[in-house]
Amino acid sequence: MTKSTTASGNTTTTTAVNPVLRVPPASPAAAAAHFGASLAFHADVSDVAATLAADGDPGFVVLDSRSAESWDQGHVPGAVHLPTALIPEQAGQLLDKSVPVVTYCWGPGCNGATRAALALAELGFQVKEMLGGFEYWVREGFEFETWEGRERRTPDALTAPVDAADCGC
Repeated sequence: MTKSTTASGNTTTTTAVNPVLRVPPASPAAAAAHFGASLAFHADVSDVAATLAADGDPGFVVLDSRSAESWDQGHVPGAVHLPTALIPEQAGQLLDKSVPVVTYCWGPGCNGATRAALALAELGFQVKEMLGGFEYWVREGFEFETWEGRERRTPDALTAPVDAADCGC
């Protein structure tokens, strides 16, 4: 509560609103529409990895939109390498428009996967962006390929559960 004195000398009491609720939450219907739409545009690394590890066709292709040097440093096994700048001229030869594409770049601080997803969508591809990118793929302990071969790092306890198969989300 905050007390203040008006110009006429009256004291008023107001309830301070915290920074989280300064803008009230959306209605449940608006929230459902927003979060449903978000899931139509995004996939996370754990879901992508689990689907790729399962037997059979995953129903999508993974696309690494980074440079050749970045690709050589490490990439998701089985991913298609197509830097964003080359999408307009090469996507038609490398990808099938009937198969959804999941794009990724370095990580959450990079919007390269978003730019790649936009370029693909503008060409008529169904597309999702993999949240976390290659950084979180590695941090969650999933196997990756480099120019020297396959590699896997210990999962980061801040990004992946230590004693469980998945995070339960």
